[in-house]
Amino acid sequence: MPKASNDLNIKCKGTIMSLGQQQSARGVPCLRCKGTCLGFEPHSWRKICKSCRCSQEDHCLSSDLEDDRKIGRLLMDSKYSTLTARVKGGDGIRIYKRNRMIMTNPIATGKDPTFDTITYEWAPPGVTQKLGLQYMELIPKEKQPVTGTEGALYRRRQLMHQLPIYDQDPSRCRGLLENELKAMEEFVKQYKSEALGVGEVALPGQGGLPKEEGKQQEKPEGAETAAPTANGSIGDPSKEYVCELCKGVAPADSPVVYSDRAGYSKQWHPACFVCTKCSEPLVDLIYFWKDGAPWCGRHYCESLRPRCSGCDEIIFSEDYQRVEDLAWHRKHFVCEGCEQLLGGRAYIVTKGQLLCPTCSKSKRS
Repeated sequence: MPKASNDLNIKCKGTIMSLGQQQSARGVPCLRCKGTCLGFEPHSWRKICKSCRCSQEDHCLSSDLEDDRKIGRLLMDSKYSTLTARVKGGDGIRIYKRNRMIMTNPIATGKDPTFDTITYEWAPPGVTQKLGLQYMELIPKEKQPVTGTEGALYRRRQLMHQLPIYDQDPSRCRGLLENELKAMEEFVKQYKSEALGVGEVALPGQGGLPKEEGKQQEKPEGAETAAPTANGSIGDPSKEYVCELCKGVAPADSPVVYSDRAGYSKQWHPACFVCTKCSEPLVDLIYFWKDGAPWCGRHYCESLRPRCSGCDEIIFSEDYQRVEDLAWHRKHFVCEGCEQLLGGRAYIVTKGQLLCPTCSKSKRS
């Protein structure tokens, strides 16, 4: 796949939207509209662009620093806090220790050798470079997070989509009442304790081992070597390891993904470690465990509480509007065309879009 232009990468250096940051994101072009959008114009409460109606994700409104701060906040106060680092002078704030992988290959060109450098914006933590590269080769090429490619943009958009900042940080939500704030804080605390996880990359049979123990130790010449077969130990060479999703064989020399919440008797091919709801790869291997399967953050939260189809935030009020399998805050139950409140009025829901009869008619004509 051809590399994205430098211009595109520069334009993506925005910030994740918050109440006090809307002005800084104005004018960021839309990746979906390909030039027809005049630039991001924030809606007052929807997570969309008023100009083109596309989402914030389609405008790539994030930066490396904001992404790392968001994931740091998500993982702090959990058993995965070792993947974060304290920010100096940050009053307890932690940031994601994102593992990058840089590959430099010499290219012989006469007397002056040059170097081909490939940077992966993210790579599995705690693995050798060889295992990290093997892992990347098992991911679809268009989704490999190589700097300057569509794969890097895909990762950034998935960070926003699968792990919305407003699903974990009450200060990024709009107008939470005191009882809703307390309910959200408890909701976040509970999923960090009971569901949040980060996948581990290892060879079959080596999940859960301290990294230095995951390697075969040198043995004296002629000595016998027993291969332990218990979970979390070096695998039995005669044992066949099977992917939990596709049920295909996991070769002994090929990396797999483990989930500590699932137990180390289960493993997934790298391309098979996906959300059970949307079947999208779990960005940076961050998952939420529920009903015997991994979920992305977005769909996990939606499986427990309704999400407002208007503002995209989780609803913590017990008083909300529901139509079939869709939900809205009462104040957001408005026509997507003219924005008039539809409580007690006629409305039409088509393809997930809420419209008054007048706007629906004009849309069809």
